[in-house]
Amino acid sequence: MNPDKLDLQSLDLVKENIEKLATLFPNCITEGFDGKSIDFDLLKQELSYAVVEGNKERYRLEWPGKKEAIVTANLPTTKTLRPVREDSVDFDNTENIYIEGDNLEVLKLLQESYLSKIKMIYIDPPYNTGKDFVYKDNFAKDIQDELLESGQKDEYNRKLVVNPETAGRYHSDWLTMMYPRLKLARNLLTDDGVIFISIDDNEVHNLRKISDEIFGEINFISSITIITGANQAGEGVNIQKNTEICIVYSKSIDNLVINRVDKANNSFRNLNDAPTPLETRKDMGYTVYYNPISKDFIPVFDYNKDKISLNTEELVYENDDKLIKSGYLPIRPGVRNRKLHRWRWGFDTFIERKNEIVIEEHQNYYRVGFIQDGYNPPKNYLNFGGGSSEIKVLFDGNQYFDYPKSIKYIQYLLQLGTFNKDEIILDFFSGSATTAHSIMNLNAEDATSGSEKSGNRKFIMVQVPEKIDENSEAFIAGYKNICEIGKERIRRAAKKIKEETNAEIDYGFRVYRLDESNMQDVYYKPQDYTQSSLDLFADNVKADRNSDDLLAQVMLDWGLPLSLKIETKEIRGKQVFMVAENSLFACFDKGIDEDFAKELASEKPLRVVFKDNAFKDDTAKTNVKQLLKQLSPNTEMKVI
Repeated sequence: MNPDKLDLQSLDLVKENIEKLATLFPNCITEGFDGKSIDFDLLKQELSYAVVEGNKERYRLEWPGKKEAIVTANLPTTKTLRPVREDSVDFDNTENIYIEGDNLEVLKLLQESYLSKIKMIYIDPPYNTGKDFVYKDNFAKDIQDELLESGQKDEYNRKLVVNPETAGRYHSDWLTMMYPRLKLARNLLTDDGVIFISIDDNEVHNLRKISDEIFGEINFISSITIITGANQAGEGVNIQKNTEICIVYSKSIDNLVINRVDKANNSFRNLNDAPTPLETRKDMGYTVYYNPISKDFIPVFDYNKDKISLNTEELVYENDDKLIKSGYLPIRPGVRNRKLHRWRWGFDTFIERKNEIVIEEHQNYYRVGFIQDGYNPPKNYLNFGGGSSEIKVLFDGNQYFDYPKSIKYIQYLLQLGTFNKDEIILDFFSGSATTAHSIMNLNAEDATSGSEKSGNRKFIMVQVPEKIDENSEAFIAGYKNICEIGKERIRRAAKKIKEETNAEIDYGFRVYRLDESNMQDVYYKPQDYTQSSLDLFADNVKADRNSDDLLAQVMLDWGLPLSLKIETKEIRGKQVFMVAENSLFACFDKGIDEDFAKELASEKPLRVVFKDNAFKDDTAKTNVKQLLKQLSPNTEMKVI
């Protein structure tokens, strides 16, 4: 590959991992048919204190297809994302993204542009109920073509049958689908990022296992139970399932901050409510003397430490007779189930926070506590219904999507996981686009709250354009796939939110569609063609691709976010795309020469890209490169 030529494929994770290991264990690097490779026997030995003599039993989840799933995640892709301006809203200015296509391929394409840039991920993947999951199997190419032509598979290589519980690989197929996607998703999270995954009983046990492996068991945060209010009845229902589950993992538990959004409402918090027995912290067994008339109170560290034990009869307090004669009453932690209990705070903490203490009479005794203000930590159970009614409001009473999540539910998760900054939220099982709707809704609330909150969260939605049942309301209304419903929902939600709040937020979104590379196959495999066949490829760009398509693929390959502002200007009669001011200049017109290069160099772009065959001649190509080095030495030039 020419060093000045963009390779226009996703990051090769295997190559990246080999290079990282080579810096740590150079002795474990060897050569294979495809270049550098790892001597795994040596690597195992480097990571063991004992002599490694073969496979040993270990605690881990295995299933048929796991190795395939790992390989699938690591394989690069040459696919690209093509802009769809006609479906977008405010394409040139918005920072929100909607992507149509297989989320596995899309996640690969986002690896460089969004590596460690996603603050929060929320996904609602198929629950593998036997009806909602279509497994993407792998076949030889000739069989794939046969199945596609016969209608047994669609253009996304999916068998047009569900994954029934009777299938021999019922759980394995689901795990093989989920594993590479989660593995790639983890790379995109910021160091303080968090992922929320909705699931139900069918696969929660397996999801926990693979998530522990991918994110690390130490980074598990919680399993939240969601009360959905669903009502099941009829034959075969033994116990109704009225809940779903949302499991939460961090990228790094050391960097994670979960926001507190549940107001404490100035509630009384009893200090005499610690469930732990006293012997665990003996400095918490003091007495609080309280004068009901003067409202004064005095903490006294007064018990006999030598006599403290589980036997309540052996506890000896040395009452302060002077305080009692002065009208003070002794208040102590008390006894529960014949175990001595303690205060919530140690003696030193009580002294430090004495001004926060409130003592009140309660059912003929006095209790010691404090007024809890601010916010409580979030609970691991939530009560949110579904979002069907929200869909109906937007679509004139029509129910176009089954079992959508509630806006309030997703908005609550967004409040837990984001900080109102310019943060990016990814949902790669977008469905009806509830996440995008919730983000705009929350941004509008922040922008109109009168606080310093900015309301600048940005979304990336990814959804495969799954075809809609021809007998459904949505199909009859003119929607052919789920993406069409999702995009229309975002448009309608944006209009409704703007009318109701008048908030100045980003209501637009750029639509991209997954497709094969913009480049002819010869671009990637020139060794497979003879000189006579190469003549057929006078232009290495496919005939049906335009400059917008090329720019998107260049941005992905150069690791630039798709949300960056794109402007155009004319230089010497040629169209030049300017991405994020001078971050990237791209010109795909022909006839590039020295005069054009001189004027472009005056803009001092950080990066510039041309088509390889766009130069006036070979001399012009060399001269343009040299002129850029002289006139704008910080500019990096590449060709496609």
